[in-house]
Amino acid sequence: GVTRLLLTRIPFFKEIIVSSFSCDSCSWSNTEIQSAGRIQEQGVRYTLAVTSRQDMNREVVKTDCASAQIPELDFEIPAFSQKGVLTTIEGIIDRAVAGLEQDQPARRVTDKEVARKIDEFIGKLRQLKEVKSPFTFILDDPSGNSFVENPQAPQRDQALVVTHYRRSPQQCALLGLEVDAKPPDAAEDLRDEVLQFNTNCPECNAPASTNMKVVQIPHFKEVIIMATNCDSCGHRTNEVKSGGAIEPRGTRITLRITDPSDMTRDILKSETCSVEIPELEFELGMGALGGKFTTLEGLLKDIRDLVEKNPFTLGDSSTPSRTGKLQEFIGKLQDVKGKAQAHFIMDDPAGNSYLQNVYAPEEDPELSVQRYERTFEQNDELGLNDMKTEGYEPEAASGR
Repeated sequence: GVTRLLLTRIPFFKEIIVSSFSCDSCSWSNTEIQSAGRIQEQGVRYTLAVTSRQDMNREVVKTDCASAQIPELDFEIPAFSQKGVLTTIEGIIDRAVAGLEQDQPARRVTDKEVARKIDEFIGKLRQLKEVKSPFTFILDDPSGNSFVENPQAPQRDQALVVTHYRRSPQQCALLGLEVDAKPPDAAEDLRDEVLQFNTNCPECNAPASTNMKVVQIPHFKEVIIMATNCDSCGHRTNEVKSGGAIEPRGTRITLRITDPSDMTRDILKSETCSVEIPELEFELGMGALGGKFTTLEGLLKDIRDLVEKNPFTLGDSSTPSRTGKLQEFIGKLQDVKGKAQAHFIMDDPAGNSYLQNVYAPEEDPELSVQRYERTFEQNDELGLNDMKTEGYEPEAASGR
């Protein structure tokens, strides 16, 4: 016979190879599919709620390592029991019926009871094709190369749930992949996930949720971004905390602003960082605005909002002379964001703040980073003077 190969692409999926064989002598024919790509990084599981005849016509790519299940009938087609196929859901059921009927004549002679039960099950499978009652079709493929059509693509299909998962060592062994003997690190897994915990809204005290994510800043360190969203009053807040320890020395970062493009530099301002702009005689103490991960323009905007929304500066409680000076300051601050040159200084005794070097890993001619030894007062503000991390165990033992 002749085997024909066709490389085709399924919309919103990937490329596959369809092989078709036909024999002119006995008229036997067969069709198989193979993935034209590599094994995916994660397995995939499709769960479809079949409720109409249209659902039976959905295209399905089932590789040879995929398993198909219909929980309502306790029916499963195990992995590696069939060759890969490009068909429909109705075609998968027809293929299963054909496989069960293949040896029925011999069973009716040798074991009538088993043959009768299989006939009953075949009848149930054929009834599924009429979709008189809804059922669930599950396609599970550890290689990630199977597919169930979404007729509404690129919109979401409410009847179809697609789940990607990490393969188990047993599934990796079935696919012929090397299994890492080292068990997965739970801490490493958490770095890729957004953690969520329940809390109360700081504005209305209604139940809310806080999302937390560990983020690696290039050429710096890890930080923890926390965001709270209240569905009751709409209050939103975000905060950034350092993911590491307090550095042995403090950090003083000085940026000479010469171009509007400097406003796009990323900034991590920790809670212990103070900000200074000498040309404006402006200084923001540590603790103000909290921890933030934003851009230089975003931080200057937050500084402006802090000044404008303070009722004692520009509100009814302010004096005309103070209001005029602050309006002048806001104008100069706006000029810094656009055209005026100035120096932007971040002083963090804990060493946990960061300002992006756009030339990294090369040196930035407009950016200087100084490391300095903290004073006794700075250590006292950070609570380090009363903190003993070495040599405490022998004293504790002798005290007992």
